[in-house]
Amino acid sequence: MGKGDRSSARREKIKEQQEAERKREHRKKIITYVTVGVVAVGAVAAGWLYNMMRSRPEEALAAAAPITVQPEGPVTMAAAGVDKPVVDIYEDFQCPACKQLEITSGPTFKNLASEGKAKIVYHPITIFGEEPTKGNSLRAGAASRCVSNGSQWIAYHDKLFKKQPSESVEGYKLEDLVTWGKEVGVTDPAFEQCVKTLKYANAQVLYSQKVNKEQNLTGTPTVKVNGKKLDNSVIFAPSDLRSAILDAAK
Repeated sequence: MGKGDRSSARREKIKEQQEAERKREHRKKIITYVTVGVVAVGAVAAGWLYNMMRSRPEEALAAAAPITVQPEGPVTMAAAGVDKPVVDIYEDFQCPACKQLEITSGPTFKNLASEGKAKIVYHPITIFGEEPTKGNSLRAGAASRCVSNGSQWIAYHDKLFKKQPSESVEGYKLEDLVTWGKEVGVTDPAFEQCVKTLKYANAQVLYSQKVNKEQNLTGTPTVKVNGKKLDNSVIFAPSDLRSAILDAAK
């Protein structure tokens, strides 16, 4: 082999080595990209799963804690002898976010009361100032005051949220409010007349004004534990909500 041939062979060899090295680097990049992609997708999936688990409602316990309907407005749910921590729930039956809170965290409030780990106090108020939401809220709130039996009240409370009308239409009509009460077991013969005459409409307005002023509410739902407001990110995450309330008991 002549000198020129040997030089040519060396160049070919170098070229082959360079090409092989280029392919190895390319493969390494592809593996890196794929690995990073898998990790990123995994992280997104893990975050989604974590958020889903945090927002998953609890299974409601069969046995409910005793419920006391107070004439002035609040409704207390607590096991005998339990007086803390106090969890105050300020809600409006017409408020869509309040409905979502009931769906997501309602079972947690009820379970904590049943377990004897908290005193839950519901405050149904009217926050809307324009029609049709103002009238809807007022009729629902006034009707709920017509139920004095504790277990019937909480059933009616839940029913009113399930039947919540759109904010753009007239809803919570008096006939429906009577029907729904009967559907959840309200048997008081005075219930229908109480609802249809809006017997407690003025009391509902006055209580709402009182609560808004005393609590300096900026909207509903508002949840306070021992007087301290919980962040919305907590109240809509049942696991975090439970932890926050149990921590307040320590």
